[in-house]
Amino acid sequence: LLTASLVEAAARADRCGELFQSRHTFPLTTSSVGHRSPPLAAQIAFPKKAALCCQSMGEPRVDRLTASQREALAAELAELEGPKRTAAVEAIRTAREHGDLSENFEYHAAKDEQGLLEARIRTLRSRLDHSVFVEESELEPDKVGVGSTVEIEDEQGNRMEVEISSVGGRSAISPESPLGGALLGNREGDIVVVDAPRGSWTARILSIRRP
Repeated sequence: LLTASLVEAAARADRCGELFQSRHTFPLTTSSVGHRSPPLAAQIAFPKKAALCCQSMGEPRVDRLTASQREALAAELAELEGPKRTAAVEAIRTAREHGDLSENFEYHAAKDEQGLLEARIRTLRSRLDHSVFVEESELEPDKVGVGSTVEIEDEQGNRMEVEISSVGGRSAISPESPLGGALLGNREGDIVVVDAPRGSWTARILSIRRP
C-alpha cells in the first residue's frame, strides 16, 4: 500500500471547499516498463467537480451519508460548538488582558482561530442540514457503495485502500470525486476508468468490505 502520508494527502485534497487544506505536488514515478506518471494518490487528489464546487460557493453542498458517517459529523459539530468554542472565547479573554490590542499578537491570533472555528461550524451545520441519508441495509454487500472500504491497484501495480465517504479521514474519498464516482456500483475484479483532471487511468478492484 502507499504510504499513509500520500493517502492522507489525497483524502485532504478531495474535500473541495475546506479552507484549511492545501494542494500537494507529487514527484513522478517510473514503472518497470519505463512509463512515468504521478503516484496513485496524486492521480486521485483532485475531485471531478472541483471547478463546479468552487464556482458555486453559494449553493449548499449535498453529501450522501450513512448513519455512522452522519453521526461522525454530528459529533464533530458538538465538539466544536461546545468545548472548542468555549476554549476560543477564553483564549480571547486571556489575550485581552495582555494590553494594547493593536500590538497584541496573541489577541489577533486568537480571533483568527475563532473565525476559522465558526466557519467550520457553519460548514458542518450546512452539510448536515442538506445531507442525503443512505440506508446501509439496502446497499448490496458485493458492490462498492457509500461507506465501502475498497482496495484498488493501478496499471503500475500501485495499491491503496480507500473509504467511500464524504466525512473525511486518512483514506476517505468522496463519492463525487473521479475515483469515488468510478468505483461506485462495481464489484471485486472489475476494472474501472477514472476520468481525472491529470488524465484518465484505470484501476482494478481487489477487495470490498463494509463496516
